[in-house]
Amino acid sequence: MVRLVHYSDIENVVDVPERAARLAGRIRALSGPDAAVVGTGDTTAPGVLSLVATGRQIVDFYAATDTELDTFGNHEFDYGPDALRDLVADAPVTFVSANVRDEDGEPFGRTEGVVPWTTLAVGGATVGFVGVTDPATNSLNPMAADLTFDDPIAAARDALDEMRASAAERGGGAADSTIDYAVVLSHLGTRDDELARELDVDAILGGHVHSRRNEVVAGTRLVRPGVNGEAVAEVEFESAGAPDTPPAATLHEPDGADPVPELEAALEERMAAADLDEVVGRVDEPIERTGAIVHGGECRAGNFVADAFRWTLDADVGLSNAGGLRQGDPLAGAVTKADLISLIPFEEPVVLASVSGAELHDVFREMAAPDVDFGEDDWWHGHVSNARVVWDADIDLIAEATAGGDPIDPERRYTVAVSEYLLHSEHEFPTLAQRHRIDEGPIQYEALAAYARAEGIDPAIEGRIEIRSRRSTASPPGENR
Repeated sequence: MVRLVHYSDIENVVDVPERAARLAGRIRALSGPDAAVVGTGDTTAPGVLSLVATGRQIVDFYAATDTELDTFGNHEFDYGPDALRDLVADAPVTFVSANVRDEDGEPFGRTEGVVPWTTLAVGGATVGFVGVTDPATNSLNPMAADLTFDDPIAAARDALDEMRASAAERGGGAADSTIDYAVVLSHLGTRDDELARELDVDAILGGHVHSRRNEVVAGTRLVRPGVNGEAVAEVEFESAGAPDTPPAATLHEPDGADPVPELEAALEERMAAADLDEVVGRVDEPIERTGAIVHGGECRAGNFVADAFRWTLDADVGLSNAGGLRQGDPLAGAVTKADLISLIPFEEPVVLASVSGAELHDVFREMAAPDVDFGEDDWWHGHVSNARVVWDADIDLIAEATAGGDPIDPERRYTVAVSEYLLHSEHEFPTLAQRHRIDEGPIQYEALAAYARAEGIDPAIEGRIEIRSRRSTASPPGENR
């Protein structure tokens, strides 16, 4: 048997050391001499511990799980290209990336050991791997703005051709002579289907979209394990020389696995050194922040963040993107600064934007219809403060929009407090741009902490967002920013 053990988008799982240790235990239990452990991005960031360790906490996780390969997600660049290059050089894994280019237009990280393709001997077979990253990353992540990203389909095809040519040369000219299975490590999200239709590969191990997936498209196995370590994928190939059939795959829960004690101890030591235990407020009724809640319309977590942003800069309206609210355990009881960082673990300030009423109306419309390729059609993408939006989902139009209790005046100027990221990205709220920026406040989680100390943490559902539809729709899962 030839097997791959696959995880992705584990993000803030390391913020709860016991949970990370249990996930590592499940990976260890699934691994073995006939298996290789691989990741597909957003493994180093974001998260509380990631923020204070600039992503290097993943070195502990890699070592505990004997991970051999990873590729870059959009969040690998959260601390800038130089920090990532340093991490790549020190990590005990090989990063496989075919479509990321550095500030000079050269393939990213080659000096530090990044490769466009590689092969591993697994269970008596040779498995070839290429890696690709969402080409919108330099828009999704301001810290990657100076990088460029080649078309992932063309880049993956070129890397596969080079890999197979190299194998044929070693095998005396017999095409594909030593590559038994070809696999793409993908952080593309919804474009995995395109990869499957365009490339001759056996499996695509994916990430970026936070919902699970396990199906066959165009004869290729597509697997995605979800977010925050909620599942681990086990992909099983028959054996070298087996008939050309897609591999099987199973998604395994980490519950019930024996935790890895040395990983738990290492992460606890890192967290203790961060000194983030200051209590900034209390929550009587737990504030949930699952993907279904933050992307399902108005929610208490979204209201709290939008209120804090507006309060920080005394804006007319507060706005938070739903994808910026990280999923995790509910906020309950004593809330620490670490808890608030876990909600928004980004070193980005709150900024003040000045927009016309017509632009504000467009921004509200974009909460329901952003230009993203990592979400589902019915996900809701924004939360507001001092505003109300009624969305008619049957006709995809705003039925009502108010600010400060009054209908939006298209000619009036409004101030909006938002994450700096939303002025940079062209994908979630494209109406907002750097030209609208007029002021800057503190780092986002510092704004949340100041607001919590001054005003408390007691958000309520107030009818700020109403989604009307005669159709019955299921609650959406979570996604990645």
